[in-house]
Amino acid sequence: MVSTTELGPADIDAAADRVRGRVRPVLVSRASGASRFSRGDAGPDGAPPFRADGGGEVWLALEFLQHTGSFKARGALNFLHAHRAAGTLTRAGVTLASGGNAGLAGAWAAAALGVPASVFLPASAPAVKVTRLKGYGADVHLVDGEYAHAAAACADFADRTGALRAHAYDDPYIAAGAGTLLDEILDRVPGLDTVLVAVGGGGLFAGVATAAHRRGVRTVAVEPANCPTLHAALEAGRPVDVPVSGVAADALGARRATPLALSAARRADTRSVLVPDRAVDAARRTLWDEWRLVTEHGGATALACLLDDGSGRSAYAPAPGERTAVVLCGANTDPSDLVRPGAARDAT
Repeated sequence: MVSTTELGPADIDAAADRVRGRVRPVLVSRASGASRFSRGDAGPDGAPPFRADGGGEVWLALEFLQHTGSFKARGALNFLHAHRAAGTLTRAGVTLASGGNAGLAGAWAAAALGVPASVFLPASAPAVKVTRLKGYGADVHLVDGEYAHAAAACADFADRTGALRAHAYDDPYIAAGAGTLLDEILDRVPGLDTVLVAVGGGGLFAGVATAAHRRGVRTVAVEPANCPTLHAALEAGRPVDVPVSGVAADALGARRATPLALSAARRADTRSVLVPDRAVDAARRTLWDEWRLVTEHGGATALACLLDDGSGRSAYAPAPGERTAVVLCGANTDPSDLVRPGAARDAT
């Protein structure tokens, strides 16, 4: 069993062995042609590289194209395959609480292994996620309140039925699975300096930051200002509960960061930044307007730290020549609000 307070390279390597051939390798695209950013000289392939205000080269890691529409498929597969190998995956199946994306990944992975999945969600979860969950064959339970209430109901269900309880993010197998993403990005962007990652509870961040630390890549943890779990943990010196709200709360609305995330964030090669909701909205809109990429708000949050936060500055400004990858981590959303009235006519 991997440590519950710190991940190591061996945990990421073991996860990579378990998920290899079972997940979609991440696609990485040079972020070229964005009108909201300055442009540098053409790259080796002739495409004008998208550059942030400081002159850094930016790449988009399209992990929202992963199975189930988010990075969480990696952790879910790693978790279930590890427990099946250990003999701890029971006939009662798996149960988990989720804002949506972890539930989708867990249900998909359980279906692949032929085991039942019971998923508990806040009643406010986006309808698109609930519909997809049922499509994967999961038994869906909607619970009044926020994620914490769904988690309590899930724990009670696990106690009553003997189902294996999977946490949406606070589990070393989940985090290690997410961390497999980083080496795939490096294979496509040699010489990468920095990776930008959105943070909810911190599973994705903990895994990616651990893998990045080994490779000499810095990690920037990006949180909406209304969901500052990791930022608050760093200030307090321990994980603490925080109120959560805002446009990305359905995906990034965990109330407490994990010990794994806090441990990773304390390394010298990591940085934690906050972005306002208006920057998250702008990032999601930019992805659509410039590249016709559809993500949920949580999936666009990492990009938000490169945008003007309303003060005339960005939360993170790459240095001249810095090569930065932005993880776009989820796309389980209703895209209708991205299309302005008349857009369909304009396109004809």
